[in-house]
Amino acid sequence: MTKLVRKNYLMAPGPTPVPIDLLLEGAKDTIHHRTPQYLEIQSTALENLKYLFQTKNNVYTLAASGTGVMEAAVANLISPGDTAIAVNGGKFGERWCELCKAYDANLVEIDIEWGKYVRVEQIKKELEEHPETKAVFTTISETSTGVVHPIKEIAEIVKETDAVLVVDAISGMLAEPLKMDEWNIDVVVTGVQKGFMMPPGVAMIALSDKAMKVVENSNNRRYYFDLRAYKKSFPDSPYTPPVNLVYQLAKATQTLKEETIGNVWERHRILAEATRAAIKAMNLELFAERPGNVLTAIKVPQNINGEGIVKFLRDEWGVTFAGGQSQLKGKIIRIAHLGYMSKFDVIVAVSALEMAFNKFGFEVELGKGVKAAEEVFMKEGV
Repeated sequence: MTKLVRKNYLMAPGPTPVPIDLLLEGAKDTIHHRTPQYLEIQSTALENLKYLFQTKNNVYTLAASGTGVMEAAVANLISPGDTAIAVNGGKFGERWCELCKAYDANLVEIDIEWGKYVRVEQIKKELEEHPETKAVFTTISETSTGVVHPIKEIAEIVKETDAVLVVDAISGMLAEPLKMDEWNIDVVVTGVQKGFMMPPGVAMIALSDKAMKVVENSNNRRYYFDLRAYKKSFPDSPYTPPVNLVYQLAKATQTLKEETIGNVWERHRILAEATRAAIKAMNLELFAERPGNVLTAIKVPQNINGEGIVKFLRDEWGVTFAGGQSQLKGKIIRIAHLGYMSKFDVIVAVSALEMAFNKFGFEVELGKGVKAAEEVFMKEGV
């Protein structure tokens, strides 16, 4: 059998593809981090981050994964015994709950069926029943399900209370509209390995004045993640920063700023709409009740080996999607359209899926999904 040249296509929701110019930025000479030359680079990145977060307040960077900055948020806001409300509608909402428990919070868990989104009324009800709540933890884009939660509307409820609203935007940042100051969001956490188009290793957190007061009054024990130290040293770092990753961060944020945040949001919307149109044209069902622009989660038809399709596409054809996590293993396939991706990445993803489903016994008319995606791109004029 003739073998073709294999190319790899990364279509999972993180890490996402990294542009060559960003990779090369990280290959520059490492300089000392306690020099004015380095601080100028870091200051550029931090100033650009304010724009991308849509906030006037400082954005702090940590050498960590997204989970690290989630832990930093809990460690700095929650003292032992404090009441915390957390929305658990997927693997990463579940992580908020686990972190709150680890730091001895009095946890009020809003348990949402995976694939559904939290209703504002549910948040309001728990806040009324627990007026002592210190923080509400939620997620803008639940990466494990593809669901987007109504953060703007949730913020309108939380701002009328003494609680602070903490949003995991690790996958949602840049893909979903998020206006931190305008929407009165108190804490936003994210990482660089998603919409920022970078290798993993840097996490970011921004806090409102209201949230910083909570941090300063917290009596929880913390050291490396103590945000008071980051505030005191800003724009410098209290500990050794990931120097070469910060080179990349400065370049990535400058590129995104020049593109403008509105266009960044819009291109993610178009990629998502094209993907969803393709899936529907293939007679497949979307999993998320309120799907977003980070990824498209697809229900795997009955009697089809969902895990087998994902493994085959990755190992044999070089197309990497993500499968389901926990109870969703084998039940959904997640296709990302996040970060450094174009309309032709979507076309590749859809065509690969069409062929793979046919190979695994689910008949799909070849080209039907591709045609639907192309029609969206043509309609949008991109």
